[in-house]
Amino acid sequence: MRCPFCGNVDTQVKDSRPAEDHVAIRRRRFCPACGGRFTTYERVQLRDLVVIKTNGRREDFDRPKLERSIRIALQKRPVEPDRMDQMISGIVRRLESMGETDIPSGTIGEIVMESLARIDTVAYVRFASVYKNFQAADDFDKFVSELRPDTPLDE
Repeated sequence: MRCPFCGNVDTQVKDSRPAEDHVAIRRRRFCPACGGRFTTYERVQLRDLVVIKTNGRREDFDRPKLERSIRIALQKRPVEPDRMDQMISGIVRRLESMGETDIPSGTIGEIVMESLARIDTVAYVRFASVYKNFQAADDFDKFVSELRPDTPLDE
């Protein structure tokens, strides 16, 4: 594994342990050349996924990109990092087990929204505001009103 600090390819594993509910291995590494320490994760990859964007463009599935968007939605929310990692791993497993290598970006967005809705409604609305491209406050209002249960009016 190449050192991210100095580029040395001869790094040493100092500690390995299961991570993300035993679906990954977390390795602490040390670079003897510069003394840098860093962490890597090893995961099973069932197949190489390709995302089909709405404009028809194709790009390789990027797990870190998915993680970033979910972390932004969950920023400053009371959700444990382990819970977030489990959710991300579950989404990736679900995508890999769909049987298709080409997955529309809309499908990924819907799966992420479904997962976020189960753990935090504020993060769900945050993600939806970007995913559904809200343009005005009325878009938020309409979306949030659909989340609220119907309440009877006082007479």
